[in-house]
Amino acid sequence: MMFMGSIVNGLTIIGGGLLGLILHSISDHAKDTVTKSLGLGTFALGIQMALQTKSFIVMVISLCLGGLIGEWLHIEDGMNHLGLMLEQRFARGNQHFAEGFVTATLIAVIGAMGILGAIQAGVSGDNTTLYTKSVMDGFMAIMLTASLGVGVIFSALPVIIYQGTITLFASFLVQFVPKALMTNALREIGAVGGLMILGIGLNLMGITKIRISNLLPGLLVLVAILTGQYFL
Repeated sequence: MMFMGSIVNGLTIIGGGLLGLILHSISDHAKDTVTKSLGLGTFALGIQMALQTKSFIVMVISLCLGGLIGEWLHIEDGMNHLGLMLEQRFARGNQHFAEGFVTATLIAVIGAMGILGAIQAGVSGDNTTLYTKSVMDGFMAIMLTASLGVGVIFSALPVIIYQGTITLFASFLVQFVPKALMTNALREIGAVGGLMILGIGLNLMGITKIRISNLLPGLLVLVAILTGQYFL
């Protein structure tokens, strides 16, 4: 079921939020340990996906050109700015419910992993990336609910709608792509996405700070390269 990843993602946010209400407070040391543990797991998943590629040259070119486009378009800055505007609009007045809802929604929605995972689910029915994201969002919900309250739990709804919409759109587009091209594209999209996920893992562990969202155009560059190779 192609929507299963988005549904599970929403359920883990709800489950994590309910657990967060019970725990009330979590120490900074515990938060740091959990975050870095998630980073290690994400790092391992990224390596596994990246090694599926049949052309490292195409993968690197796509990522680099996509990064240039993303930096030119300031995608990461735009997402951060949108997040700040929404938080100021809905979380003003120190309203903890709204603050928890908006903060959790932004963390779960604005990022490369949700977009990539939703596309994979729609194109191939593979929910692996969304399942991994679900685990991360579940722990995020525990920590946020412990400090911001029940509003965090309600962020599950926009997450399901957002990712489900991308999945549905991707499943529609795949019908118009030749089977041979789609098979090759799926493998390479997974590989390029794996490098992005690897970068997310590095960020979570605090090793570096890669602007992952600015790399998203690399997926479009990759599709363009593979399409050109197929028809030429």
